[in-house]
Amino acid sequence: MNTYKLLKNLLVLMLIAGVVSSCGTNTKVPHSPIIMLWAWERNEDLRFIDTDHIGVAYLAQTLNITDEKVILIPRRQPLRINPETFLIAVTRIETNRPPTEFSDSQIDETARLISNSSLRKNIRGIQIDFDAKVSERTFYKRLLKRVREKLSPNKTLSITALASFCIGDRWLENLPIDEAVPMIFDMGIDRRRIDSYLKSGRDFAEPLCRTSYGFAVYEPKDIKLEQNRRRYYFNSKSWKPTATEKLR
Repeated sequence: MNTYKLLKNLLVLMLIAGVVSSCGTNTKVPHSPIIMLWAWERNEDLRFIDTDHIGVAYLAQTLNITDEKVILIPRRQPLRINPETFLIAVTRIETNRPPTEFSDSQIDETARLISNSSLRKNIRGIQIDFDAKVSERTFYKRLLKRVREKLSPNKTLSITALASFCIGDRWLENLPIDEAVPMIFDMGIDRRRIDSYLKSGRDFAEPLCRTSYGFAVYEPKDIKLEQNRRRYYFNSKSWKPTATEKLR
C-alpha cells in the first residue's frame, strides 16, 4: 500500500512538472508553421503558399527615431495572401541619434506603435528588426519591456538577432520575448567563425535562440537542423513558387 501511494504521488509530481515545463516563455512559438517567409518592402503575392506549413512575417512598418520624434513609415508595397495565412507583423527600427538621448516619451510612443501592429487582422504575433549597437542595448531592453506590457498575452513577441549574440554574447538573457531569431546569413566577419561553430554540432548558448533559425535563400547552409524549430527565410527578390520548393 505504501509503495502504491509512493508511485501515485510520484506520478502526480511528474504530471505537474510536465505542465510547468510546457508553460514557459516559448510555448507559443512551436505551434506556428515550421516555415516562415520574410516579406520585405516589395510587391508580394503569396497566395500560392501552403498555409498549413508556411506562414508570413511581413514588414508592416518602419519606425525612425530621430530628434524628439518617432516617425512612422507604413508599408507601401502590396501584400497579397490567403485569409488563413499565419501572419507576423514586423517592425523595422532605425535610429540616428545617441541612445542616451532617447526620452521616455519616445520609448512609450515606439512601444505603442509596435504593439498596435498586432491589432491588425489575423496577426498572431509581432517581430522587431533592430540592429542594436552595444550602446543601444539599454534602450532596447527598456523598449522590449514596454512592448511586452502593452502586448496582448496571446500574441508572440519575437526579435531578430545577430548569430554572434546567440553563441557567446549573453545580453539577450532574460529579455521579455518569446524568441530571438538567429540571423545565419550576411554575417560579415563573423561568418567563418559561426559557420564552423554550427557545423561542429554545437547549439546556440542562448535558450531564446533555440526556437528558430533565420536563413537567406541565396546563402544555403550545410548544418544539422533541429527539426522542431521554425525557419525564417529571407529572399532578396519577390517570392515565387519555385523559391519555396527547396526550403527545408
